[in-house]
Amino acid sequence: MANIVYIATSLDGYIARKDGNIDWLMEIPNPDNSDYGFSDFMKKIDASIMGRNTFELVLKFGQWPYTKPVFVLSKTMKEIPGDIRNKAELIQGKLNTIVEGLKDRGFENLYIDGGKTIQSFLKKDMIDEIIITRIPIILGSGIPLFEEMDLELRFEHVQTEVLNKALVKSRYLRKKDK
Repeated sequence: MANIVYIATSLDGYIARKDGNIDWLMEIPNPDNSDYGFSDFMKKIDASIMGRNTFELVLKFGQWPYTKPVFVLSKTMKEIPGDIRNKAELIQGKLNTIVEGLKDRGFENLYIDGGKTIQSFLKKDMIDEIIITRIPIILGSGIPLFEEMDLELRFEHVQTEVLNKALVKSRYLRKKDK
């Protein structure tokens, strides 16, 4: 079982503007109409766990982009909108209990998405792999991918590729102490 982060950041480490806007991601030149490996990544996962803010942002895309089940972490949402109730489910509780419950339901490899959700998983040392695509823009401020925490986590670099002569996608595996 693996908990995997797949995310894009600015060169200065932000995943969104302060107001949550990701318009800068939509401005990336893409002459080949590539998804830069996202569909291949999605083939390897069984389900996604995302926070409410990310879920609400995805709803604004107009078309639901996920073919796998999505579990939305939220203490405030009361229900999933009707048109995607069969594609997403609200979950609450301790992260380890949630992950074990999903494992019991047959979901082994989980895509962890959303700034606060990723940070919560990192603080519990529950991320096994991180795939970060750096976008060549410096935002200067915004929502950071990483925040201060009391835990030091080590990862091993396993791959880097340059996409479209502009994006740099790197893959890291959690290096567990023996």
